[in-house]
Parts: sequence; structure tokens; C-alpha cells
Amino acid sequence: MASTALELNRSQEVTPTISGSTPARHVKVLYRIPEAMTLLSMSRTVIYDEMRGGRLRYVMQGSDRRIPAKAIDEYEALLEAEALRGHNK
Repeated sequence: MASTALELNRSQEVTPTISGSTPARHVKVLYRIPEAMTLLSMSRTVIYDEMRGGRLRYVMQGSDRRIPAKAIDEYEALLEAEALRGHNK
């Protein structure tokens, strides 16, 4: 598995990288619902529908729902697989 490193960009912000060269997609482990909405370009209603349906995993942090970065990746892979199956019918 690739190791994660931190690299400074021109504005001196910390940018996570994998193997020191490729920027990592996620900079957080857990995302709030509005952040997931932005990452997935989906409405709040769709996000909650997908969570209720078990298609988008989430964890509870106290009384708040958080979506793990890995769950966002898994959900995107699910959507891509469904799209491919749709094209192969």
C-alpha cells in the first residue's frame, strides 16, 4: 500500500500526497453531510435517501452522521459499476 506523505504547495498549505507525488483525493477521514453533498454533487435529500437505503455508509459521531472518505469512494465505485451494467444491457 502506498504511504501517505505531506507536501507543501506554493501557498504553503499542506497537501496530502500518496507516494510523495499524486495528490490524495480526500484530506479528511470523516465528512459532514454538507461536505459529502459537495463532493458527490448531490442534494441533501439524495444523500439521506442513499444512506437510508444502505447504498452510502455512514457512522454516528454522537448524534451527528459522518460519511467516511472510504464510503464516498465505495459509493462512487457502486455508481460506476451500475452505469457500466446499464451500458452492457
